[in-house]
Amino acid sequence: MEIYKGTATFSGIAIGKILYYSRGEYQIRQCLVSNIKKEIQEFHTARLQAVKELEELYEKNRSLNEQEAKFFLGQIRLLESESYQKAIESCISLEKVNAAYAIMTNRDELTETFRNLEEPVVRRRIQDIQEISARLIRILGGSCTRISLGDEPVIVVAESLAPTEIMEMDKQKLLAVVMHHGSAVSHTSIMTKTMEIPALVDIEADDEWDGQTAIVDGYTGTLYLNPDAEIKREYRIRLEADKKEKEELLKLKNQTDETADGKKIGLYANIGNMSDLNNVLFYGAAGIGLLRSEFQYLGRENYPRENELFRAYKQLAETMGDRLTVIRTSDLGADKQASYLDIPEETNPIMGNRGIRLCLDRKRMFKAQLRAIYRASAYGNLAIMYPMVSSEAEMDEIEEIIGEVKEGLKEKEIPFRDIQTSIMIETPAAVMISRELAKRVDFLSIGTNDLTQYTLAMDRQNPLLKNKYDDHHPAILRMIRMVVEAAHAEGKKAGICGEIAADTELTETFLRMGVDFLSVVPACILPVRKALRDTDLSVGEALETERSI
Repeated sequence: MEIYKGTATFSGIAIGKILYYSRGEYQIRQCLVSNIKKEIQEFHTARLQAVKELEELYEKNRSLNEQEAKFFLGQIRLLESESYQKAIESCISLEKVNAAYAIMTNRDELTETFRNLEEPVVRRRIQDIQEISARLIRILGGSCTRISLGDEPVIVVAESLAPTEIMEMDKQKLLAVVMHHGSAVSHTSIMTKTMEIPALVDIEADDEWDGQTAIVDGYTGTLYLNPDAEIKREYRIRLEADKKEKEELLKLKNQTDETADGKKIGLYANIGNMSDLNNVLFYGAAGIGLLRSEFQYLGRENYPRENELFRAYKQLAETMGDRLTVIRTSDLGADKQASYLDIPEETNPIMGNRGIRLCLDRKRMFKAQLRAIYRASAYGNLAIMYPMVSSEAEMDEIEEIIGEVKEGLKEKEIPFRDIQTSIMIETPAAVMISRELAKRVDFLSIGTNDLTQYTLAMDRQNPLLKNKYDDHHPAILRMIRMVVEAAHAEGKKAGICGEIAADTELTETFLRMGVDFLSVVPACILPVRKALRDTDLSVGEALETERSI
């Protein structure tokens, strides 16, 4: 038996055979071609087949996670772009080489040119190039198009996996995922979390593991390779207990969100698209604490029209009824871009023109979204949240625009409600002026994902920093306390909607800080509900853990 320690990105236990997945490395020979026109035609035939495959994959996966499924649409746009087609055609024509070799050459040149750049947008584009190149080469070689997991459920082990590769796999055959490269906040990890599949990263895999029995412990981040009889017996018991625990958690679906001593806490859901609504209702969330509205802007060729936004928000409002639904205005920029946005290239897009900054630069886009939200407010309990606010000057601009939007709706006699507004606290600057900001809105919501990377000056998706990035850093916890105290001083509520809101080890700490609400992914609703219902705030008021923060 061999034991490997990694990092768990989603909890759970899996026992089964390993399928070692390796992307096909094609040994492509350079062939001189005499019929260039025929070779270019073969490239376009393969390109159209690839587009068809990607369209089918998008339709198949959009109900699971529409935001992640839109990666397929991004790859379609790349295949259909004139610049990509011209690059391949030019290579075939000028060097008189076969299509597969031209595709491989283009891939390798781009990868080498940008391999040292860490910007998320560049990394995403290189990944797209590598994936569509592999797909095209596979089609040109007549290989199988599906990632087959075999007849029995398996634990997939790989050096790395792209979200698109996860989506191509049969979900019923996927017990767990183990990767060498990745992080808890990567898109692939988010996909496995959405699918509720145990996942580990930071485990150096070996292709000789293929076919061997393994145990994945998604609670401790441990992989047992060829476990002995005693460990197998122990984990079969734990697996059964894990299933029973989940069954017990399901009994909490309709329970109230309050501590053992009766303090009520808001427990909301973070969602990225409309397909998550069923899970929000199934797990009994108090409402939606964060709707990432970017899903309506990405994976398309132009800005969504106001009526399109309105229809989506109206459906959201009607479905949620009296439950509060907080719509974050579009947080575009950085790694969330679309070609039609035409955002100038930035040296450091994470620190660039994103969130509310971009909205205030593009007031027409911003007003269209605000009008859609206010129009939909007549059909339910909606609220607005502004991302990346870091100054009162930005709030002055926002309030002026809101005034114009309301006045325009009144003139046209379009019904709307005066809904709640909030700010997402995501920068140290916002923390330091959180009391002033609290005066401007109805509540504050702390976005710990960005707050952590801006406070630590670390890109949370940079693999070189994965062992140094710490969202439990004392500075982050102190900032949370500061924001909560600032909001309460103004008679307002404050909560957390970042990843650590789902960390049940911190639930009691947050509650003792006075956090009023937590917003987590739907799959984490019940574990957090159990943790807060098990907490008794009347006991141990001066906990050492609280003093140390």
